[in-house]
Formats: sequence, structure tokens, C-alpha cells
Amino acid sequence: MPLSLRNTSPWLLITGLLALFLAGCNGTDSEDTLSSGVSFEEDYRPQFHYTPQKNWMNDPNGLVYHDGTFHLFHQYNPEGNTWGHMSWNQATSTDLVHWDHQGVAIPEEGNEMIFSGSAVVDSGNTSGFGDGDDAPLVSIYTSHYTLADDSIDQAQSLAYSTDGGESWTKYEGNPVLEHPDPDFRDPNVFWYEPGQKWIMTVALPTQHKVKFYESTDLKSWTHLSDFGPAGATEGIWECPALFRVPVKGTDRKRWVLQVDLNPGSVAGGSGGQYFLGDFDGTTFMSQEGHLESAPHWVDYGPDFYATIPWNNVPSEDGRALWLAWMNNWEYAEDIPTSPWRSAQSVARSVQIQSINGKPRLVQQPVKELQQLRENSVSLDEQTLEAGTMQLGDDGFSGRTLELMAEFEPGEAETVGLNVRVGENEETKIGYDAESGVVFVDRSDAGVDDFHQSFADRDEAPLMPQNGRIKLHVLVDRSSVEVFANDGARVLTHRIFPDSASDGVELFTEGGTAQLTRLDAWSLRSIWAAR
Repeated sequence: MPLSLRNTSPWLLITGLLALFLAGCNGTDSEDTLSSGVSFEEDYRPQFHYTPQKNWMNDPNGLVYHDGTFHLFHQYNPEGNTWGHMSWNQATSTDLVHWDHQGVAIPEEGNEMIFSGSAVVDSGNTSGFGDGDDAPLVSIYTSHYTLADDSIDQAQSLAYSTDGGESWTKYEGNPVLEHPDPDFRDPNVFWYEPGQKWIMTVALPTQHKVKFYESTDLKSWTHLSDFGPAGATEGIWECPALFRVPVKGTDRKRWVLQVDLNPGSVAGGSGGQYFLGDFDGTTFMSQEGHLESAPHWVDYGPDFYATIPWNNVPSEDGRALWLAWMNNWEYAEDIPTSPWRSAQSVARSVQIQSINGKPRLVQQPVKELQQLRENSVSLDEQTLEAGTMQLGDDGFSGRTLELMAEFEPGEAETVGLNVRVGENEETKIGYDAESGVVFVDRSDAGVDDFHQSFADRDEAPLMPQNGRIKLHVLVDRSSVEVFANDGARVLTHRIFPDSASDGVELFTEGGTAQLTRLDAWSLRSIWAAR
């Protein structure tokens, strides 16, 4: 494709300037100029999950740690509360919990929107972007071009920062990697130490392929190999990421390839799958038998998509960390929130663990989240008769909670917790002993008329550990995240209950069960000090 088609046409420039003028006339400021008018107390505003101050957000991008700071970029529309004008917005944190909004870092310009990608610390200044002693930060993203004939093309581009991420410059030689398929996106790059080179994973969405490239300078890329089609292929593939994950209880790490799917995920619409295997610097080889089995889902809820790991996590930390967009493309633009739309999940630590004799990915909320705990309450071991036990009078209530419950199902058909309980409202979280599944049921969870399948029950296969089921639940003003049996299964859901619905209940159906222990905390707002 001729390079001239990538340049901004006069008509696009004029219309772009007009759009900015009209946006200004309508009072639509970009986030980096916003100084007032957002309370962070709006209906459904998450209190311990990251959200932009206002406007539309989707995929997390450029997760990278540098010099004591975790950087979170994300897809962002500076002009409104639905998808469009894709740019990279930026937030920073020193603890993965409290986030400072930094504004638009890499903006849409002319006929180029800024789609998803990753960021690295170029410690060796292989790119030559560095201008001093400090290593440059380099973002690798998809340039989404609208061409003169209204067709689209996607290619991979670079932007760099020499001041620790405070300002960004687009590389004048962009794009650095192209492909004949116009759907070619979502580069995820990491440093491969054994080969002293950079590795890029990037998707051909409609072909259900992940392509691997290598580079020594981040500018010139050579194709290595392909992976796929494999696993779930009902929807397009997006946002691939190849990274090493610790094996629990050992000093070893294993390679994990995470690939998103939309639609066709286990809970409908958007979701992620993963493959375990080996990477030799050229080819990713899925472990024997892994491809022949059913897809391995990252999360069994409908609201965990575009998952990517943090780059450059200090080796002494020893963790693999990631988060995801907490939404689903089936209803993403229709959820009832304003003046912002969408949230990111909490940051999670991921490991490989043997479950029923097979290696599987497990996830836990990062330990830093515990700093938000207050007002601790607990229940000791007791028998639960069939029915519902309200806990509000015992200090178990609130719109932002952390709950850790352990049950022995016993004779019960189902046992679990109801959260965000109010008048004709509840979100049901439990274990179905007859089916051997953990589930989240949001059929009565609040506002759901914006999509026909939102009010649904989602489930994941789960076997008791030593006869017991553990449910670790994070409740926010518009979400629940459930980590079952120490993260062996995870279900993430958005919910939109009334603000008065803040009760918690224990329930048992079909017989008695044993509550081994229940601990609960209210969680402080991360925005309270703003």
C-alpha cells in the first residue's frame, strides 16, 4: 500500500479540527484538562477499581513498571462516552491500587487512531531513542488508518518517552511493521534475555493466528513463526500476550500464551483463553494434549477482556501481574454509567498450579489491595439449615466489600452468598454440588434492561478441596469478582444494583451445609483523598 495513503488528507484535517472545535463548544474537555465536575461518587462509580474521570474506556494498554511506578494506559475516547477517537490515556500508581490520572498520552491524529499495544523499558537503549542516562520507555501500538477510499488498514507503530512517561513522541519512521491483511493488531512486546532480542506477539484476528516477530532495536522486525488456529475460534482473536508465569511452590516458570476471543467466549461475547507451553525464542509449542482438550478460559464471567501482563516487574518481586477490561462488547456501550463508561479489573497475580493432576492457571487479587480493608467481622464454624441467613445486623453489609467464605456442602444442593441484597435485588454467588460448578447469578442484580442476556447465570466447573469450597469475593458498587478455591476458577461480572442494596446473606438449598469460616471487610475508596 503506498505510503502516501497514510498521510492526512486536507479534508480529514479540516473535519478533525472542526470536531475539536465543536467538542470545545459543547464543553467536552479531554481528561488531561479536566479539573472539576467529577465527584467519583456517581451511581455505579467503582470505588477500588480504576475508571477514567469521564468518557469511554476499553482495553488496558502499555502496562509497564519503571522506577517505582506502575504505568497503566488504556483505550480512550477524549470526545465522548462511547467508542471512538481512540487514543491512549494514562494513569500511574506506586501500589497497583491507588491511581493518578495523567491524561491523554498518545492522541488520535488525522486519519490515525491509536489502538491497543504494549510498552517496554528499553534499558539498553537498543532503539536509540534515549538521550541521556535514563532508559527510554517505548510504546508499541497499532495504528488504525482510515484511508482515502474509507477502507481501513492496521500496522504497528512506536512512540517513546525520555522523561519517565510524562510526555510521548511518535516515531517519525512509523509504521514499523505492516502485513497484507488489514486486520493486523494488538502488539505485545517483551525482552527475551536468552536471545538478547525483543519478541512481539501480534494477532491476525479473522485468521485466528498469533504471529511472532523478533527485533534487536524495536524498529526492524523479522517474522519467526505462527500459532493457531487452536482452542476456541468462534469469534475473532485479539490482544495476545506471551509471558512467563511462576509455578506455585517452585522456583520454575512456564510460558503462557493468552489470546482473547470476541464473540464466542464461555460466558457469551468477549473473553480470554490461554495455552500452556514452551517458547524457544522462535516458536511457541503448546504442551502435549493441551490443544486437544476443551478451551482453557482465563475467566468464566462475561466481563474480563483484553487481558495483558505488566512488563518489567522487578525480578525480586517474583510475580506475574495482569489486569483486564471489565466489560463485554455485547453491551459495553449501553451500561448505565455517566459521565464515564467502563472499568478495569483489580490487578491480579497469576501462577501455574497443579489442579486434579493437571497444570492450570490460577489468579488472586494482588496483596496490595489488603491495605483498603477496615471494619473486620467474622463468623466461626456453624451449621447452615436450608434457607437464607441475613447478615446485615452483624456488620456484614456494604457496597464495597471483601468476603472470604469456606463451606462444606454436606447435604446441600447449593450453598453460597448473596451480595448487594436489597428490595427485589441480589447477586447470587454459590456452589452447585449436584452439577459440580461455582456460579454467579445476576438475574436479579439490578438494572439489566440494556441487554437481553445480561440477566443470566454463569458457571465454572469446580471440585471441592478436601471436601470444602472457598469463595473469595470482591464487591464494588458495580461489580463482583469471585476467586473460587484460591483462584482455581474466577468469574468477573458487572452489576448495577440500587445504592440502597447493600445487604449480605448466606443461603443453603436442598439440605444442610457447614460454614467453616466467614471473614469480611469493608474496603476504603481509592478516590477518597482526591
